[in-house]
Amino acid sequence: MSVRADVQTGVTGTEQPRQWAARAASAERAVLTRHMRRLWGLPGTLLGVSAAPATPAQRWFGPWNYWWQAQLLDCLVDAHLRAPTPARRARVEQTVHGIRVRNARGWHNDYCDDMAWLALALDRARRHVLGRTPRTTRALGTLSAALYQAWTEDAGGGIWWRSREKYREDFKNVPANGPAAILFARLREPRAYETAHWIEEHLVDPFTGVVWDGLHASPHGGIREIETTPYTYNQGVFLGACLELAAWDRDGAEAELWADRAVRTIEAVAERLTVPPVVLESGGTRTYTRTNILRGQGGGDGGLFAGILARYLAQAALALPAFGPAYEPAARTAAELVLGSARAAWNHAAWGAPVGCFGAWRSAATASTGPVFGHDWSVPARLPRNGGVAERELSVQVGAWTLLESAALLSRTGAGPAAADATRGRGAARPRGRAARMGRNLGRVQSLYSP
Repeated sequence: MSVRADVQTGVTGTEQPRQWAARAASAERAVLTRHMRRLWGLPGTLLGVSAAPATPAQRWFGPWNYWWQAQLLDCLVDAHLRAPTPARRARVEQTVHGIRVRNARGWHNDYCDDMAWLALALDRARRHVLGRTPRTTRALGTLSAALYQAWTEDAGGGIWWRSREKYREDFKNVPANGPAAILFARLREPRAYETAHWIEEHLVDPFTGVVWDGLHASPHGGIREIETTPYTYNQGVFLGACLELAAWDRDGAEAELWADRAVRTIEAVAERLTVPPVVLESGGTRTYTRTNILRGQGGGDGGLFAGILARYLAQAALALPAFGPAYEPAARTAAELVLGSARAAWNHAAWGAPVGCFGAWRSAATASTGPVFGHDWSVPARLPRNGGVAERELSVQVGAWTLLESAALLSRTGAGPAAADATRGRGAARPRGRAARMGRNLGRVQSLYSP
């Protein structure tokens, strides 16, 4: 067995752009084959079954994972933009319809973070695939209004995590406020600045730059307790909000400030939310990743966390170089984290999962349905033949699909070390000029990255 060092860690690494596109397409086919089904057999609908193999209840969409479907919709938009086809467009439309029918309560949900995720996915579908249809326009208006109304001045501001009246809620967190800030920025609502400022003031570790999870409001409107767990997706959505606000540059004064906060977040991720390089084996050859790999955070909801972070790291890699040479190292780090993680996830994937076994655990029918990705990209995945492993969950597979779409985008746009080196020595532009270029860059890639 030969051993070689994979010394090219950027977008121009050992893989060609078409290889990353092919890997993203393989992840797409795997999810479509194992998880996508009509809702209750209704024509014109699609949804993702929450597990494969599935229990009878899962097969009939008994567990309703609203925000998982939002992430799935985002990936369907990614795939259409990577390689547009009528079939991909139809899947986006059918999934939007499936979500609306299954939710039964219109577009509302008890959880503000869930509504924020769906609003972002619907906005992308509306802008880049379906056009401004009455359904998507009404849905976006309903969800954005609900998020706006969920803001109160308790604990200094911010949006509640879930329905305060129903749950006697006292928790305000980054999973609700981060994507809401991104959405408000894209809709050009000034509340975007208020929301991101609230996160910066209350939920960013002043010593490490890590974004904490949330806080509990006291009965008198103050802060009772702060939850300091550093989840990967919290870093991602705050990074995304910083990038959007830097590009918006509402008054010309804050653009660099938000870009600097984006850099700080990338550095915190690289230092504190990754695992060391790992050895990869393929075709009798052993290689190792020179960059760290984004940390996995288990199955269930956690299966989506690192993929969301990868989405915004890719956006940062594309957008930050417009601010000048000082921002190129952070852009390079962001690209390397995405590409290194994608390489590890692909090489650690398992193959040969059961097919045709929704609810039939004893089925002997097996065939290759494409890669099965692990919930931790730094270790080999396990085939979910006997249940009880995170790899059977839709969240884990969609999280990896998001990562591979991010890698494919970076590869085909030429972002990363090579692109950063090409701009070196050109000198810095004025702040407003940098923000304008960053805005154009974000406009170019926003279609793929809006969690």
